[in-house]
Amino acid sequence: MLNGYEREFVYAYGAVNPRAGDLDWKICSQMNTRRMSEFLEQVGQRHPHDFIVMVVDGVSSHRGKDLVVPENIRLLSLPAYSPELNPQEHLWDEIREKEFPNRVFDSFKAVKKQLRSGLVRLARDVIRVHSITAWPWIVRLILKAS
Repeated sequence: MLNGYEREFVYAYGAVNPRAGDLDWKICSQMNTRRMSEFLEQVGQRHPHDFIVMVVDGVSSHRGKDLVVPENIRLLSLPAYSPELNPQEHLWDEIREKEFPNRVFDSFKAVKKQLRSGLVRLARDVIRVHSITAWPWIVRLILKAS
């Protein structure tokens, strides 16, 4: 008889450009300030000529004192308990709905493989990413900032 559960976790960092339908992502075995710094570096290097305003929630890894933010990125914190304001959250919903609906996996490795392939598929489908994230008020904000 089992007395408890054993859990394993995998974390996905993501950033979206709603207007272009661009999705950057990174899968990690940890969620902490170091991994967030690595993700920010990845995004900054992928878009070296862009000035990026990245909306983040209040997770400690998004605001740790040791967080390294590239020169071309500024972080904008959302108000507490407002994930609906972050378009990236809707992409996480899309991944859960399309890649993991009523599925049972044989192994944790299979879960990670499904997550990776789902993120690759989603990132390639810029029209779908745009349609999920380019809400009228976000597009207006982006255009005014440009």
